[in-house]
Amino acid sequence: MAEKACKNCRLLVSEGDICPLCKESNLTKSWKGYVIVMNPEKSEIAQKLEIKVPGKYAIRITK
Repeated sequence: MAEKACKNCRLLVSEGDICPLCKESNLTKSWKGYVIVMNPEKSEIAQKLEIKVPGKYAIRITK
């Protein structure tokens, strides 16, 4: 099953139709690229993308 990206927080969701991070159901299969954040406090990329929780995130939502 293809991962879906949350349009609200960009977290990639592999199962279900609700984002486990922000509890929204606004998911899309239209995304490009991803980043895995291990330590958001020390990651410049996480700070730039405003990611505060470790996880796998879409870089761009295309729709």
